[in-house]
Amino acid sequence: MRFKPKYRWLPTPYRSMLLLIVWLLLNQSVEAVHVFFGIILALLIPMLTLRFRDPQPLIERPLLALRYILRVFADIITANAQVAVLILGPKRRLNPAFVRVPLDLQHELPITILASTVSMTPGTVSAEIYPSAELLVPGEPLPQRWLLIHVLNMGDEAELIASIKQRYEAPLKEIFQC
Repeated sequence: MRFKPKYRWLPTPYRSMLLLIVWLLLNQSVEAVHVFFGIILALLIPMLTLRFRDPQPLIERPLLALRYILRVFADIITANAQVAVLILGPKRRLNPAFVRVPLDLQHELPITILASTVSMTPGTVSAEIYPSAELLVPGEPLPQRWLLIHVLNMGDEAELIASIKQRYEAPLKEIFQC
């Protein structure tokens, strides 16, 4: 799956914006000369490095991406409290397990973000995505992909899978519109 930038002169708008902000922060100034050179660098660097990167889908819904980030932060805080209760409680209450989550996402970037999100949430860690991208044959239909997750305390497996798909995978599909 190939993704082309919407504008040749601005192939990665969010990266360009981030480069400009970092440039201004490093210079600790918003004088016209620093803003000018920051804009030049923010436009040139992504254009010059575009051919060296694998094509990635663009964030199509940035406000939804911000909401996703806030949801993940809230989930991390909640999960930290839950894990603390589990760890400080009796060990017999722990029920570790591996769970296979079927993925609807097809592109590597959203899948990586999903796996990272699961790993950042205490009590779960992404173990593997299979079949791996190296095993996929270009031109052939994509097989069902799975995210293997290790869970510290397994309750209802179907509920966990539904929660991951609803809370994390569905918003990522909307953010990247894939």
